[in-house]
Amino acid sequence: MALALGTENKRQVYLLAALVTGILIVGGYEVYNSLSGPSTPPTPLPVKAPAIHPSADQNGEDGEAQKLSNADIDPTLHLAKLAQSENVTYAGTGRNIFSPNSAPVALPKPIAPARPNAGNAVAENAPPPPPKPPAIDLKYFGYSQESNKTLKAFFVHGEDIFMAHTGEIVDHRYKVGAIHPTSVEITDLAYNNTQDIQISPN
Repeated sequence: MALALGTENKRQVYLLAALVTGILIVGGYEVYNSLSGPSTPPTPLPVKAPAIHPSADQNGEDGEAQKLSNADIDPTLHLAKLAQSENVTYAGTGRNIFSPNSAPVALPKPIAPARPNAGNAVAENAPPPPPKPPAIDLKYFGYSQESNKTLKAFFVHGEDIFMAHTGEIVDHRYKVGAIHPTSVEITDLAYNNTQDIQISPN
């Protein structure tokens, strides 16, 4: 038994062919547009500005805006009015800050200092003074004069006795300076301290 292909009704076959052809054309056009993209950006739609209506007058009717004119402006400089404003005198009770001859306001003197113990605090926080060098414990007890008129001094340090001329060092620490009959200049090399030692009566 043979199958029917539907070619008996040619009118339906033509309609089906036309429908398929239309679907293919429309589908191909849509695919082409989606792949290629728009060549130019879409033109934005114009925005319509809101209508501006002139304000209504007192009668409720729309009126025109008033046009101003500069015909009544006077550009003349009135010196009399200017001099009148310059001759204004200060009538206040305090100091006139616009006058160089105005005396400054006398400020009351403070009754007591803001920090009564400020001087003591500074003295307490001051660094201590440097320690005084120790006294030179050499005892100058006599001298002798040589033939060339130079003097040599005699010293006692503890139980030791020293004889020295000017410029010599006693006990590795004390340098002898100028020798006089009543005193000798001694420099303590450890402290760089120079003192005059008077001759001891005993």
